[in-house]
Amino acid sequence: MRFKVLIVEDSKASREFIAATVEAVDEVEAISTSSGFEALKLLPRHRFDLIITDINMPDINGLELINFVKKNPNYRDVPLFIITTEGREQDRERGMALGAAEYLVKPFVAGSLEGLLRRYLKLP
Repeated sequence: MRFKVLIVEDSKASREFIAATVEAVDEVEAISTSSGFEALKLLPRHRFDLIITDINMPDINGLELINFVKKNPNYRDVPLFIITTEGREQDRERGMALGAAEYLVKPFVAGSLEGLLRRYLKLP
C-alpha cells in the first residue's frame, strides 16, 4: 500500500526539499502544489493520508487551508503538519489550535520530518 502525502508550499526550493524527504520514505508518494487554492482543487480528487502545508502563501494561506481541511468530514482526521518560517510561539499555538498535528520551523532537518512521517503513517 502506498500512502499519499499532499505538500502545499509556494517556495519551489522548499517544496522540492520536502517532496524529496517524503519520497525517501518507503511506501510514501508526494503530491505537491504551490498554493492553497490548488490544494483545495486536489483534495476532492485524491485520498491523502497526510497533509503538509506552509503558512505564508499567496491566495489561500496555510491557516485558512487547515481551517477548511479540519471542517471537511473526509479530512478531519488526517494528520496535518505545518512547515514554516514563522517560529514565534504564538504562531505555533495558533497552528496547533486549528488542528495541526506537528509544527516544524524552517530550516529543519530532513530526518526529523522523516521520523514524523513514519510515526503518523505507522511505518517502521
